[in-house]
Amino acid sequence: MIEMKTPGEVDAVEAAGKIVADVLTAVREHAAPGVTPRELDALAAERIAAAGARPTFLGYHPRFAPSPYPAVICASVNDAVVHGIPSGQPLRPGDLLSVDLAVHLDGWCADAAFSTVVGPADPQDLALIETTERALAAGIAAAVPGARMGDVAHAIGSVGRSGGYGLLEGHGGHGVGREMHEAPHVPNEGRAGRGLVLKPGLVIAVEPMFHAGGADAYRPDPDGWTLRTADGSRAAHAEHTIAVTDDGPRVLTAGRPTS
Repeated sequence: MIEMKTPGEVDAVEAAGKIVADVLTAVREHAAPGVTPRELDALAAERIAAAGARPTFLGYHPRFAPSPYPAVICASVNDAVVHGIPSGQPLRPGDLLSVDLAVHLDGWCADAAFSTVVGPADPQDLALIETTERALAAGIAAAVPGARMGDVAHAIGSVGRSGGYGLLEGHGGHGVGREMHEAPHVPNEGRAGRGLVLKPGLVIAVEPMFHAGGADAYRPDPDGWTLRTADGSRAAHAEHTIAVTDDGPRVLTAGRPTS
């Protein structure tokens, strides 16, 4: 069942979203060669606690996972697409790092993600990240009242496929609100003009994930969480929580404007 949000509830999700944005900004600033993902996780935990929020991922235990998630952030490196458990392995120059975070504040959740290159960047990695971010922007722009979910999916997928990239098969965005994962599913590829009609009050996470190798297949790590590209190619991930409004899409995890 899809729960539509009132304007006040959208504001509450945005309050959580500002914390997500602030924490992700801090993590991005501290990501550098020699720093471990586990250290970035500790930084995120400290910032979330100081803001009076709760880390949503920590202890999360969906049916597919063999055990509860043991960290605050997901930190996926190079060929890891999503759900990477932060390790004690120091980041190396040129690593492609994707960080995903959700928090709860006063009963409401927001979710966002970014990808970056640590240290000197390969132009191919930068192109992959830039395409993923453009796909995110295209999907958000399509989320207007009267459009359909297929329009959002088509906008995302068209950008990724035009770059020759693969998608994480069967994965995409989702509804957000009282829980991190709510209905509806938000595909990263689809047919325009098909699917759910978007209405004001719908809050969703738009979440493109692209693979440089062009294949859609993936493989899970033995930890039961980390998903890697089947061909070993690098991957990028970008995400915002947004609300469909009469004035157009409203990004709830944008945080403070930056210069």
